[in-house]
Amino acid sequence: MLINKPNIVILMADQLTASALRAYGNKVSLTPNIDKLAREGVVFESAYCNSPLCAPSRASLMTGQFISRNKVFDNAAEFRADSPTFCHYLREQGYRTWLSGKMHFCGPDQLHGFDERLTTDIYPADFGWTPDWRHPERRLDWYHNMSSVLEAGECVRTNQLDFDDEALFMARQRLYDAARQPDERPFLLTLSLTHPHDPFAIPKRYLDRFREDDIDLPQVQARDVENDPHSARLRAMYQSEEGLLSEEQIKRARHAYYGALAYVDDCFGEVLRTLEETGLADNTVVFVISDHGEMLGERGLWYKMSFFENAARIPLIVHSPSRFAPGRIKASVSLVDLLPTLVELASGEDRRDEAVAPLDGQSLVPHLRGEPGPDGAVSEYLAEGAIAPMLMLRRGPWKYMYSLSDAPQLFNLEQDPFELNNLAGKASHQDIAREFAARAAAHWNVEDLNQQVLASQKKRLFLTRVAGRDAIAKWDFQPFRAASERYIRNHQTLDEQEAFARYPRPHTHPAGDK
Repeated sequence: MLINKPNIVILMADQLTASALRAYGNKVSLTPNIDKLAREGVVFESAYCNSPLCAPSRASLMTGQFISRNKVFDNAAEFRADSPTFCHYLREQGYRTWLSGKMHFCGPDQLHGFDERLTTDIYPADFGWTPDWRHPERRLDWYHNMSSVLEAGECVRTNQLDFDDEALFMARQRLYDAARQPDERPFLLTLSLTHPHDPFAIPKRYLDRFREDDIDLPQVQARDVENDPHSARLRAMYQSEEGLLSEEQIKRARHAYYGALAYVDDCFGEVLRTLEETGLADNTVVFVISDHGEMLGERGLWYKMSFFENAARIPLIVHSPSRFAPGRIKASVSLVDLLPTLVELASGEDRRDEAVAPLDGQSLVPHLRGEPGPDGAVSEYLAEGAIAPMLMLRRGPWKYMYSLSDAPQLFNLEQDPFELNNLAGKASHQDIAREFAARAAAHWNVEDLNQQVLASQKKRLFLTRVAGRDAIAKWDFQPFRAASERYIRNHQTLDEQEAFARYPRPHTHPAGDK
């Protein structure tokens, strides 16, 4: 029966690396709300994004498919309307589905199964951010640069604060509405914040929670590692030169990142408090996730767009103490696993075989129940900074990185958690390197995928050039709120409206009471 289906709340942060949370070993960050969810919930210690870039990662989350399958190659690739998402599958199970905040959908479909979007998006929905692999020497004006780090620190207000404050407000209002308008149908609410994504700027009250002396520096410097070709391309792309940053500037950027993360934790805490206040908490499964990580100066790298741990590894925490005992899962998993997981939570059974489109993920419900579950993660990168398809495979202690253009990399993360020793060329590890090379070849036809990406870029660059940024269709989502149905209007009596909007409802007093 519908009444037994859990509500689902997904709390999503942008560019939050797992290593920045105390639940994953960090000693600096201050995130009491996330820490509590981790203590009482199930923490996946080895969770990964399926592409270390916003729009592709979110498309993988929504579809349960790798980007080589759903074709959302980069931050300006269309997310096709005929792609079934977890929202569609949950609606089939009787769920109402709501989104507040960012999801970076490119193209005319701005819902992808959500019944309602409560806000617009912070990022554009057109093809303007299309990379061009044909001309890797050209630097496009929308690429990251180092201003986010060089100008890091205190602010009073930013567009990200404008956006996230609105997203939080609208999410909480929807929870209040759910409590004030009882409905036996369960709901899925996604609150997707843009912090702690760069630029690294946050108000003083968040910076003041930390002592400057406590802010840590990167554990691995650029001089400590071999300068692999992709890392060199990334540094060139966002104009990071040797000697550009002082130790003080690096600490200031990391300080602001921790401050932004404290802000995120406050926002998540407000949602959790709202669930408690409205009596919705006990029947709600809460997920904490991110779309990808942030290098934060590790290896001399910033932002994402890389398969190294800080960029590719993400938090995944599932909180529902009445359903799942607290625990920590060592197996590797990824965002494509969330769609089958959500469907099993909603339906009570693994329904991957009934999916109307191929799924690349597997349900994590066995892990949540303390049973054996899937172990393995795949991540693909097909966007700016690359010049050909890139692939990461994670199995057991091993991480393997492959590209059509670069030499492979192989790391044993149990023995080498900072990825200092590339074993791919070592005679002692040729058997495992060949095994992963075969897995990479079996995963996709790299030459064919390369041509697909180039063709997609060529079409989108042409359309943007011919139409012009001012003439191309405006796909940015425009939320609509009917003013005639808000606050005090004449379709109900004043008493009816006041009582309806109050939670909990006021008691009705017997006649004559004063």
